[in-house]
Amino acid sequence: MNEPAPASTLIELISASWMSQAICAAAELNIADRLANGAKHVTELAVLTHSRPASLRRLMRALASLDLCADGHDDSFDLTATGALLRTDAVPSLRSWAIWWGRYRWPLPGELRDCVQARRGEGPSATDRAGRARRDDDAAASAVFNQAMVELTRLAAVAVTRVRDFSTVGRLVDVGGGFGEMLVVLLAAYPRIQGVLFDLPSVIDGAAAHLDRAGVAERCELVRGSFFDSVPGGGDVYLLKSILHSWNDEQSRTILRNCRRAMTRGAKLVLVERVMPVRMSPCPSARSAARSDLHMLVGSGGVERTRAEFEALLGDAGFGAAEFNAAGLDHWVIEAAAIEIA
Repeated sequence: MNEPAPASTLIELISASWMSQAICAAAELNIADRLANGAKHVTELAVLTHSRPASLRRLMRALASLDLCADGHDDSFDLTATGALLRTDAVPSLRSWAIWWGRYRWPLPGELRDCVQARRGEGPSATDRAGRARRDDDAAASAVFNQAMVELTRLAAVAVTRVRDFSTVGRLVDVGGGFGEMLVVLLAAYPRIQGVLFDLPSVIDGAAAHLDRAGVAERCELVRGSFFDSVPGGGDVYLLKSILHSWNDEQSRTILRNCRRAMTRGAKLVLVERVMPVRMSPCPSARSAARSDLHMLVGSGGVERTRAEFEALLGDAGFGAAEFNAAGLDHWVIEAAAIEIA
């Protein structure tokens, strides 16, 4: 008797955690790098990864079921196009994101029920403190996190350039821009832009080397600070990529108001964020938004927002009507100008 389709679907969803762990293990073992020059037998891979051949074979077969490698049926395995995204030198690469999610982020989803049941003001704060402490105090975790953000930002930046023209921008301020990958892409695409990377001192210290490797350091000013205190002035565009979804409404209003204070006549605010559907449906884009929303709930205490919720935040912070454009990879470019004060 065939198993009912709904039961099979639910079983797969319930058990989906094995996929994250298999991909994380492959990333940490550098499987994709080992297969970069062609197929290898599992015994050779075992030597290279200091693994037990029988156990590694089982992992490789699991990866083949996920289309990350191809099973040669003779205990040899080759890399697929999807698996190649786990190479350290891939452009784009998602290796660090796989490790961040599977190694460092892994315990937090277990706190989801507690976050859902917590009263206002409680909930994610405890897990947020624990998660941030782990990231800030553990140099290895911090390095993985920052590189993971570079990987995701690189993908988003390319998508943003398809829907937003920055050719007339002279000075662009990347607020909370991490290692500056968004600026790396934009400065390469638009030679007249001068960039300003603004983030916490601990982040900026690591960003300098990244910008230098990308060959854009001379066109980028590094400014240390907190967007909860102030934001550098003089920008034509203030760009915030995946910033507001990490914070609650009160905190987000503070960030936006600080941007508003720093802006002069004619300056534009550009947000790169997900936009939650008003009504959810079982489709990939809705699942992606829901995943990120729960990720924020158990992590930073932030939230993914609908279009109306973004419009309300922007209005409260002194911005006019916003323009929304889908950029791909489930991100939107949201652009608004400050309301002129009489």
